[in-house]
Amino acid sequence: MKAQPGSRAEYFDGWYADMTGSPAKDEIQQRHLGLPPHLLSNSLLGWEGIAEVAAALRLPAGGTLVDLACGRGGYGMEIAARASARLVGIDFSPEAVRQARAGARRLGSGAEFGVGDLAATGLATGSADGVLCVDAIQFAAEPAAAYREIARILKPGGRAVLTCFEPMAWDDERLSSRLRRVDLGAGLSGAGLSMVEVGERPLWRDAERAMWEEAAALDPGDDPALRSFHDEGVRSLATFGLVRRVMASATAP
Repeated sequence: MKAQPGSRAEYFDGWYADMTGSPAKDEIQQRHLGLPPHLLSNSLLGWEGIAEVAAALRLPAGGTLVDLACGRGGYGMEIAARASARLVGIDFSPEAVRQARAGARRLGSGAEFGVGDLAATGLATGSADGVLCVDAIQFAAEPAAAYREIARILKPGGRAVLTCFEPMAWDDERLSSRLRRVDLGAGLSGAGLSMVEVGERPLWRDAERAMWEEAAALDPGDDPALRSFHDEGVRSLATFGLVRRVMASATAP
């Protein structure tokens, strides 16, 4: 399966493909986020953050965790393993799914990965004990539809945990339109979930800033993944003080 030409999924196919030849990029990210070498990150959740997310999900042993926008699958596999839960990862990038499946085989994980959308996972209603979405809800074409999909696939009493960045001011045009519309609390509540809690995680930002400073200062040479990492570091530092780091949790009624 291939992504549609010109689509955001096609862009991310290239982004993930570039990473396969760039261990230097992964080393920098793992070092700053405190991640072990086997955990291939595609976002900014550190080792301590993983523990917080796992605790908030309250996954039952043998339950099912759905990791939306799973990327290479590292976060979902780690969190599911901690709870002895089954993992189903969904991403709109076929290349990300290919790499996630390869990673699961390498680690001896029984995790399953498939191509799908934040708002159209293809999963059965009420099939998940927990839903995870790490730093990616902003990529939904229609955010409200993505939140409704989270609510739909959760079992009664199931938990959703999302991490992301929210604007300090929602009308700040220095930020992308994608980020300006992120409001985890409103999105989860609007989808009918209950016990919604959103909290800032300022301590996570220290590691992120140090990582972006190293990324912005490096010479990427002809490594496309490092070049993308460098450019993202420059952009992220320029808007660093305009966003807050948040984690949200909610329960399906």
